Amino acid sequence: MTLAPPLQLDVGDASRIEASPFGAHALSWRCQGRERLYLSPRASFGEGKAIRGGIPVIFPQFGERGDGPRHGFARTAAWEPLDGPGTGPARLAFRLRDDEHTRRHWPHRFEAELVLEPGENRLRIALSVRNLDEAPFEFSAALHTYLRVADIAGTLVHGLEDRPYFDSARGGEQVEPTDAPVRFEGEVDRIYPGTRRMLRVTDGEQMLRVESEGFADTVVWNPGAELAAGLADLGAGEHRHFICVEAARIIEPVRLEPGGEWTGAQHLIVEETLR
Repeated sequence: MTLAPPLQLDVGDASRIEASPFGAHALSWRCQGRERLYLSPRASFGEGKAIRGGIPVIFPQFGERGDGPRHGFARTAAWEPLDGPGTGPARLAFRLRDDEHTRRHWPHRFEAELVLEPGENRLRIALSVRNLDEAPFEFSAALHTYLRVADIAGTLVHGLEDRPYFDSARGGEQVEPTDAPVRFEGEVDRIYPGTRRMLRVTDGEQMLRVESEGFADTVVWNPGAELAAGLADLGAGEHRHFICVEAARIIEPVRLEPGGEWTGAQHLIVEETLR
């Protein structure tokens, strides 16, 4: 499979989105003249290899919670570009339909669309799934968003203080609310079920608001120094420059009847610079 070149869309003079049809993967989001996503300098761009950074699309399973490839096949599949700059609204859109390859891992007929809609100070990422089969099916999904930060030592995630979580770094044990923002000291790998509030990410230099629709859960992840050292597609010390805040549907998978459709979206909004 030859990888198609990325597509770009400019919004004004200081904002731009770039995405690859491989995985319908957002690679870059420059907003107000500043890069807001993290892409590893060692990211792989080869057939069957997930891209480290940007916004991988997790579908139809999360992690090892299923019989298919880890985090599903969508992030390593070739999606079809639906429209491009100058052909319609200010967006990049991609479509994935079931084929012989997908049915080997997940025996259902479906159609998925991923739409990236950038604005002057925001980005909306929307994933839609339609059931083209003759029977209901269930799936999990997530937008595995890598947010660029100045340094995780000064980064906080606000808005989850009152929520219990499952700590995947400690065997999935349930942890009661901490009444404190999320800090990044070592590996952080948490699933927060049933999150409803908007989140804010601060890193000492900027404030980013994160909202979601259709996704019931939130995942917060950073590998920490020890785990990052074993990742071939992540450079030394690079874990300090990103956190993942993922809109997800994990604890209660989506169930779609024949002909049914589901849409989930994540909104990233640049609020202000803290300097």
